[in-house]
Amino acid sequence: MEQFLKETDVLVVGSGAGALTAALKAHDGGARVLVIEKTGAFGGTSAMSGGVLWLPNSPLSDKAGGADTAEEGKRYLKSVVQDPELEPHIDAFVDTIPEMLEYLAGNTPLRLDVLANFPDMYPENPDAKMHRCHEARPFPGKELGADLYRMREQHPQTMLLGTIGWTASECFVLQARRPGWFQVVLSMVLRYITDMGGRIRGSRDRRQVLGGALVGALKRGLNSRGVELWLNTAATAFILENGRVLGIEGTRDGQPIRIRASSGVILACGGFEKNEAMRKRYLGEPTSTGWSAGSPGNTGEMIEAGAGIGAGLGYMADGWWGPAIQLEGEPQARLLIGEKNLPHSIIVNKAGKRFVNESSSYTKVNNGMKNAHSEESPAIPAYMIFDAEYRHRYPMGPLLPSEFQPDWMTTRAVRKAVVKAATLAGLAQKLGIDPQGLEAEVERFNGFVDEGVDKDFQRGEALYDQYYGDQTQPHPCLGRIDKGPFYGVRIFPGELGTKGGLTTDAHARVLDVDGKVIPGLYAVGNCSRPITGHVYPASGATLGSAMVFAYIAGKHITAT
Repeated sequence: MEQFLKETDVLVVGSGAGALTAALKAHDGGARVLVIEKTGAFGGTSAMSGGVLWLPNSPLSDKAGGADTAEEGKRYLKSVVQDPELEPHIDAFVDTIPEMLEYLAGNTPLRLDVLANFPDMYPENPDAKMHRCHEARPFPGKELGADLYRMREQHPQTMLLGTIGWTASECFVLQARRPGWFQVVLSMVLRYITDMGGRIRGSRDRRQVLGGALVGALKRGLNSRGVELWLNTAATAFILENGRVLGIEGTRDGQPIRIRASSGVILACGGFEKNEAMRKRYLGEPTSTGWSAGSPGNTGEMIEAGAGIGAGLGYMADGWWGPAIQLEGEPQARLLIGEKNLPHSIIVNKAGKRFVNESSSYTKVNNGMKNAHSEESPAIPAYMIFDAEYRHRYPMGPLLPSEFQPDWMTTRAVRKAVVKAATLAGLAQKLGIDPQGLEAEVERFNGFVDEGVDKDFQRGEALYDQYYGDQTQPHPCLGRIDKGPFYGVRIFPGELGTKGGLTTDAHARVLDVDGKVIPGLYAVGNCSRPITGHVYPASGATLGSAMVFAYIAGKHITAT
């Protein structure tokens, strides 16, 4: 029989926040653990992300002035998800959160703070709350040593000038230049410049924030335990013995390998957003890997390998949706999270007509784009239109406000993506939009602005709409579009990652097509069926659920 390169108790496939949480808990349960990552950098989409964790029933919410209970969290999720089959998973998720937070606080360098007044995405729901989103405190990357430079870098859209990291709280202040914004910018820039140890090594910011702080702190916890993480190591197939998963076959640095895991394998290896063939098969067309902000390693092989040994699949047509723009030369798309909420802007289809509340959650805007699209009236791509007032005041994708970054300072790639014209009609012609349709729609929208009410789509009426708006303006989400020059950018139905994957039970054990447990195999995060069904209940639901079920998997696989 072919020899094993490595024998361990628990093998974790993937290296994002879920994977590292599972590895920590399994190790502390007494298991020998190995983590493998197919690419040359660990952290996956988690490290690139905003790093927000949605955690209902968190004891930290009470300390931040909120009030939440397990019952309220469960009611909220079940009422918006509306899938009875997922209710046991929802119960397990909400009930485990306090235990996981206590474990992380007591056993890792990770420290979390609540994002106060950050609303759930269905704020009209009676059980919605404003204190369920959490972010990691900044983490000193120098504690990782050389590992800092092996961690996947944050997405450029989550950094000032594409280089200097900001927390979610700092971003909230900077987005619309809220009081104290200049002091925040100044402190960020000065801290970055004066980190001489970091500048000697390169441009990477050693103050890790957002997803970098989350993954960095968890990796520091693994390092202190001596848990190995192999890069450039891909799993491609499962090793089975009497129907039980006992390891994987794969490659390491391009060479075939076999790894035995006596207690089992935990998959935490992301979705399939970077696999064009799987996108077309499950998501339908139009679709493109270029519309995704996910990690380049998320190509779905282990989802297919699981299906190949009889595992069930669920919600394969779903994703963590968000409107996206593409910049030439960037491998990942940029999602429009807060930009679309700000005044002096609208989103239109090819006919120049609005079709959605631009300030609603990014998944609702994305779904609005898909629902409005047809051959007769295309909405893919759609177009975000804004004027000189918006350009002066607010950041937009790769652009800083023109007060700090005039148009002449932008790169060729940005000028190609962000189209500019002296008139609305001229802008429409450059973008391929019906000029008369756009002019008529802007005139109608400006009338709503003057009245203070969007009669077509109720933009800005929900608490969530207003959160990313400009609170210093008469209306946080509405502003006239009437000051030239005018700007437009093509937007596509993108995502942070795909959502569907292997069917699991409430212990994160993978189930076959008949609903029976496949012994020795667990799945968490975007390679597993989501507990949120078709909906996006709140920012951070992706990472929050991945980490909680990773904790559950690490605990169950070691029976601790």
